Amino acid sequence: MNSDINFDKSPDGLVPAVIQDAETGKVLMLGYMNQEAYDKTVSDNIVTFFSRSKQRLWTKGETSNNFLHVRDILVDCDGDTLLIKATPAGPVCHTGADTCFEETNRGKGQFLNYLQDIIHDRRANPSEKSYTASLFSKGVNKIAQKVGEEAVELVIEAKDDNDDLFKGEAADLLFHFLVLLEQKNMHLDDIVAVLQSRHQKQ
Repeated sequence: MNSDINFDKSPDGLVPAVIQDAETGKVLMLGYMNQEAYDKTVSDNIVTFFSRSKQRLWTKGETSNNFLHVRDILVDCDGDTLLIKATPAGPVCHTGADTCFEETNRGKGQFLNYLQDIIHDRRANPSEKSYTASLFSKGVNKIAQKVGEEAVELVIEAKDDNDDLFKGEAADLLFHFLVLLEQKNMHLDDIVAVLQSRHQKQ
């Protein structure tokens, strides 16, 4: 991450920060950062702005949990504008829209990242009513066994012609795979990185 930012160019010490989805390339929103907001964004890997209306630091998602997880930070050629590539954990706009420009932002695993955050929370804050939390309570062997069971069920459905049942089993397998990743303290990005590495070697 580049730290060559000139906050002194603005009388109020703020620079605009354009937030872009790291996967889809969609522009999600525009905010402003001062030095403190920038430092917190870098240290936490979650986007924090300086709110001009509240006159304080404001972490996007602090009330909705729709955080913006930082993937990269770029500085423009004049050193007074930031481009932050992030993975949104849910809708970005307070209206519930995907972006603050009312554009649809779909595809490339956006929801999977959100689902991973939910799974992580179920592990960190277990509830007796949560099926996901019950899996974590049984340990890695049970979770791995469940992944195997779902894989077999998917294979069985693949041999038939019921697309809805096949998609349902595929979703079950993917969900339990994400639970297993969380149990192993891994992220889907770690697996994608392996695939990307293999692709580059081909």
